[in-house]
Amino acid sequence: MSDGRRTATFLVVLLGGAGVLHLVRPEPFDSIVPPVLPGPARSYALASGAAELAVAGLLAVPRTRRLGGQAATALFIAVFPANVQMAYDWRRARPRTRAIAWGRLPLQAALIAQARHVAQ
Repeated sequence: MSDGRRTATFLVVLLGGAGVLHLVRPEPFDSIVPPVLPGPARSYALASGAAELAVAGLLAVPRTRRLGGQAATALFIAVFPANVQMAYDWRRARPRTRAIAWGRLPLQAALIAQARHVAQ
């Protein structure tokens, strides 16, 4: 299996799982939607879940994989403010919880790099 295909498979599993979680149990995701966004947080949680599933579908099909990589790049950039919001909201949480929130920030950069790799 090529490196690009392996990376695409990883992103399919990650995005597919996250998309299902967003739709089945959206409450934790509601809480990290930045409050400056208009409308209910639930709408953003559900929309991001649907987007994750759609992008996973694009990545899963070789013919649409390049487009999927581009869409994944855009999606990972679009949801970054929610990760920043989580880190801010959890700034006074237990050390382990804070570490998770802060750890997601550089992880997002790695995911963007992987998505760009698939897009090329």
